[in-house]
Amino acid sequence: MADLKSIPDDVKWRLAAQCAARLPAMYDVVFRPVVKENYDELEQEIWVGLAKLSLEIARSLQLPVKNAQQIAESMRTVNTILFGPDYKGEMIEVGDDGAVIVVKHCPFLKEGSVIGAPQNGTFRRCMAFALTSQKDFNPKYASRFVRAMCMGDRQCEIKVEAEKAEENKKVDKGTS
Repeated sequence: MADLKSIPDDVKWRLAAQCAARLPAMYDVVFRPVVKENYDELEQEIWVGLAKLSLEIARSLQLPVKNAQQIAESMRTVNTILFGPDYKGEMIEVGDDGAVIVVKHCPFLKEGSVIGAPQNGTFRRCMAFALTSQKDFNPKYASRFVRAMCMGDRQCEIKVEAEKAEENKKVDKGTS
């Protein structure tokens, strides 16, 4: 029998990430029928909380977040760390200060389909996590989903760009 030390780290990481990616779908299947219409709101709070961990990881690794390209690349890096090696994406520069995170493989969709969970719940989780992470990384930037695999698109695309000047002034003054 193999002991833990004899199992390669990449195998352990892949298996742990597979388990973690399956959990949201399992919770959805079990708790949505009980919690009903409150499920989405409650679950989003969990993913917003998880986004705080992404900021801690980015800070601990000293990942840069000063412009759209740095934010997008740092988000992609942290997402791969959190969601495992099956999370496949890239960052594409758009203009002077814009970027798009392109996700070509989502472990949450894969693992959710294994247990027959509906894929439309994946978007709410991902949106809560991604938008909160990006704002935590740098509140002078905004992000929005352009495409989403869980909504039927071929790949996910999350655009990151600087907020408009008027909105930045509100953030700087401490108003919303």
